[in-house]
Amino acid sequence: MPASGLGAPLISPPLVPAKTGPAASPMVMATDTRRSETYYEVKGTIFSALIEAIDLAQLARLDADASREEIRDIVNEIIAIKNIVMSISEQEELLDDICNDVLGYGPLEPLLSRDDIADIMVNGSGTVYIEVAGKIHKTGIRFRDNQQLLNICQRIVSQIGRRVDESSPICDARLPDGSRVNAIVPPLAIDGPALTIRKFKKDKLTLEQLVKYGTVSPEGAQILQIVGRCRVNTVVSGGTGSGKTTLLNCLTRYIDDDERIITCEDAAELQLQQPHVVRLETRPPNIEGEGQVTMRDLVKNCLRMRPERIIVGEVRGPEAFDLLQAMNTGHDGSMGTLHANSPREALSRMESMITMGGFALPSRTIREMICASVDVVVQVARLRDGSRRITHITEVLGMEGDVIITQDLFVYEMTGEDAQGNLIGRHRSTGIGRPRFWDRARYYGEEKRLAAALDAAETTGDALQN
Repeated sequence: MPASGLGAPLISPPLVPAKTGPAASPMVMATDTRRSETYYEVKGTIFSALIEAIDLAQLARLDADASREEIRDIVNEIIAIKNIVMSISEQEELLDDICNDVLGYGPLEPLLSRDDIADIMVNGSGTVYIEVAGKIHKTGIRFRDNQQLLNICQRIVSQIGRRVDESSPICDARLPDGSRVNAIVPPLAIDGPALTIRKFKKDKLTLEQLVKYGTVSPEGAQILQIVGRCRVNTVVSGGTGSGKTTLLNCLTRYIDDDERIITCEDAAELQLQQPHVVRLETRPPNIEGEGQVTMRDLVKNCLRMRPERIIVGEVRGPEAFDLLQAMNTGHDGSMGTLHANSPREALSRMESMITMGGFALPSRTIREMICASVDVVVQVARLRDGSRRITHITEVLGMEGDVIITQDLFVYEMTGEDAQGNLIGRHRSTGIGRPRFWDRARYYGEEKRLAAALDAAETTGDALQN
């Protein structure tokens, strides 16, 4: 029996006995592309023999390529010993599958390597969905059993020092490439572990690309560039999966390189390109319920870190109060995202978050604080055909009585639907000649570009109406 390069034989005859003579009947693997039960039976047999035969501690000392070669050599020996019949292509597929199980994220590896997938949704071991181009599709991928899925969940969260098990059944984490992960396991998840991965795009989207995809008009993109450059306090509002974080990344691209930026996130996924960035991340409590660091803790602390801009990945609680305070006390150009379906609803949600945070302030006082702090709300939406659109660029003007007054600079109007079911619409200017942040744009030398963008947008809107 050949010895492995790990320094000890990795296959011992008692563990994987060879079948010889007439009684040895070959195991034949089915060739169904959706992977039949036979495939998983064969894989399970080989995998069990591999785990018994391999020294995982020694394997861990090798780099990824050497580890894969060791596993492939052993699996080939097991296939020969167990007299398993399969084609070369089937054997290669099985080898990759097992290597992914041992070294990576199992059946998820092929999905993680695809850059066209936005989300991966695992509903127990037998059901995996993906989102591509805004549409959700069911895949033929499955896990061996719920235990394998749980092991992969634990492997993911352990990389950032977190845990997910019966005593701590909910966890937010991230993959090394920045992809955002949520895992919830039994007893809370009744049908087996549920794993949701929001993929991290290798190629970062820009406003120019959003114009190309029809997410925003060229004039609207020009306005957003000026908003990002001129330190306009901005809230990006939208529903789940509408592209809030993507748009926030696009806006931060126009921040000057000499500004000190501090980001606060539940799971770090912002991709700022500036040289002076400090990234902070929340921490859940440990098993004893201690050691939690909340978003509010981070926002309050970063005020002591001499920030010029504060970027909050998602505002969802009482940290809204601290972000508004920061926006109103010299940290102009701060940004954040929140879940809401319209700009006005976004402002109402901020008020609700502050109220539910236990701040004993009159509603009018909270609204005055919002008006004094937030300059622009950018609304994004995922439409029913899967496309994503910036539907509003809205200014916050002030108070009239007890009501917050806003005005739209740009809106998106749906005009119909084509034969393929794709929605047709257009972005148009509302004709506001001089927005509230005009003086700020002039301070940064951007008033001519702002005027040109507004004029071009108005001209384009008039032409489309005619």
